Amino acid sequence: MEIHDAIERADREGFTREPPKTLKGQIGYLLKQLGSAKAVAQEIGVTADSVNRYRRGARKHARADVAAKIDDAVRKRWQPQVRKRRQRQAATTGGITVETRARFGYTAPIGTTDDGRFRRLTVHLPPEYARRLFEARDAGASDQQMRGIIAEGFKDVYFQDGGARAMGLSDVAINDIDYLDLDY
Repeated sequence: MEIHDAIERADREGFTREPPKTLKGQIGYLLKQLGSAKAVAQEIGVTADSVNRYRRGARKHARADVAAKIDDAVRKRWQPQVRKRRQRQAATTGGITVETRARFGYTAPIGTTDDGRFRRLTVHLPPEYARRLFEARDAGASDQQMRGIIAEGFKDVYFQDGGARAMGLSDVAINDIDYLDLDY
């Protein structure tokens, strides 16, 4: 899920403090957040005894796959108020900047070129699109649905320049994404 991952990366860039780095610190944080060793164990896919060994420091290192799950679980829960504040600001006043290299296709009037081609674009979308993206993500929208929101924003802001040109352009589609990055 490329767009979901891009939103997650943008959230992480806004952290005001780094999350715990040591295994013991990460497990301690997860225990505070989830309430029990059993809940942490279910989240990261190990036994409650393993979680307690990590907490006590009896085990200093987790397997690579478990360590990645622990890191993801911590980062997902780290600084929720900072995330909410940045998202609220993007959705009301700041907007969202989308940087991508992808194949854009579109429907255009007869006599104009509508061949899709790769473009590298960095476009600042108004707050309305940020709000719609966050609402779609929170509602469990698919990556394709979220691409549609971004494509609509690109159509309005980049291709039609806010109504100043290409008014016959009716549909923009984003395909073959090389990379996509969001900032807000």
